[in-house]
Amino acid sequence: MSRLRLKISMSLDGFVAGPEQSVKNPLGLGGMRLHEWVFGLKAWRSAHDMQGGEVNVNSAVVEESIRNIGATVMGRNMFGGHPGPWNASDPWKGWWGDKPPFGHPVFVLTHHARQPLELEGTTFTFVTDGIESALAQARRAANGKDVSLAGGAKAAQQYLAAGLVDEMLISLAPVLLGSGERLFEGLGDDMHGLKLVSTLAAPDVTHLKFAR
Repeated sequence: MSRLRLKISMSLDGFVAGPEQSVKNPLGLGGMRLHEWVFGLKAWRSAHDMQGGEVNVNSAVVEESIRNIGATVMGRNMFGGHPGPWNASDPWKGWWGDKPPFGHPVFVLTHHARQPLELEGTTFTFVTDGIESALAQARRAANGKDVSLAGGAKAAQQYLAAGLVDEMLISLAPVLLGSGERLFEGLGDDMHGLKLVSTLAAPDVTHLKFAR
């Protein structure tokens, strides 16, 4: 069976998004600092249809994180927009424009039903009947490949608590956010079946990889 692989950047004080998340600040105030290590990489820029970029030890981490991924699951906050029901006259289409960087099916956890959104290379399916259903649909769509769990914090917490995460890559950024969304909020004091298998100290970030 394909693996569910969580990848996420986190601050030293445990936050994966800053406070006051909004359309203007999708990662919350200060949240962009969690990802500064990746923005200049050729591997990241290429996935976002951008030219140039740096190649360093982080590049291999990014390339490995997207290898053999056939579908993605994410929470409503990561897909973004506004809380509550979708705006039928002007529905939110995500942060990524008409050509999202995924290139495979994406399943969005939400409490509000919506027809699938088809964009160039990516179809977003909105799942209202829980995390197990979203994962089952993603695995079928992945056709034997792994499924990426892209966040945000609430979605990650649900899958971790249910023991469904097979691999977790935490990219620990040397910043403090002070408040916001904590990855491990309410998850107790165990690792839910995951064990540390590698540590990589890289420019501007430390990558911690856990596996079941």
